[in-house]
Amino acid sequence: MVTDGQTVPNRIELRRPDGEPVRVLVVDDEPTLTDLLSMALRYEGWQVRSAGNGMAALSAARQFQPDAVVLDVMLPDLDGFQVLRRLREQTPTVPVLFLTARDAVEERIAGLTVGGDDYVTKPFSLEEVIARLRALLRRTGFAVTAREEAVLTVGDLTLDEDSHEVRRGDDLITLTATEFELLRYLMRNPRRVLSKAQILDRVWNYDFGGQANVVELYISYLRKKIDVGRRPMIHTLRGAGYVLKPAP
Repeated sequence: MVTDGQTVPNRIELRRPDGEPVRVLVVDDEPTLTDLLSMALRYEGWQVRSAGNGMAALSAARQFQPDAVVLDVMLPDLDGFQVLRRLREQTPTVPVLFLTARDAVEERIAGLTVGGDDYVTKPFSLEEVIARLRALLRRTGFAVTAREEAVLTVGDLTLDEDSHEVRRGDDLITLTATEFELLRYLMRNPRRVLSKAQILDRVWNYDFGGQANVVELYISYLRKKIDVGRRPMIHTLRGAGYVLKPAP
């Protein structure tokens, strides 16, 4: 749970159906990156194993039986697509999150075409990787929630991540799927200024280029539902981005 910008320990905890911690395999040939990712995932309470090339990844997958795989496309022996095909022979349903170069649009398309479940582009935030892995794990059923429902709270605004119920005070607010994802991102980062580029990358998953005005459009939709007739919570910082904070 996030309350006015503070993380409360009893947020959703993901575990395997047998109650054991989630297992994640991280595959990248940059040791610094694998160490950083492994540390962040272990902080989530998950078991982590890493591999620096494709063959080592396949061997680790056989032994470790991961619930999810973070897989770099560019590896020194097999590329990530080849690794994915062989992984699918061993474990057909394991979710795979690709790491791709920011400017390699063809990598993103190819990764999804060959069966990847999602991707993040380098450089990325650890928060984004963890959020996407959580979404994949919950969607595929490899892990179950072991604690209470996750509810984000900022001021008098609440968002239930499981039921998708949003309230401002006692008022129930109906949002579209995209509006919900945008509000969730804002509420996970209260009092933090988020740029249009950050919002596009997190909510829409890829670069809209010149269509950045889609962010302005959806911010206006949210304002009409969240702020109209009330003290505003969504604020624009000209030239910087948007920030959500409790109404004074």
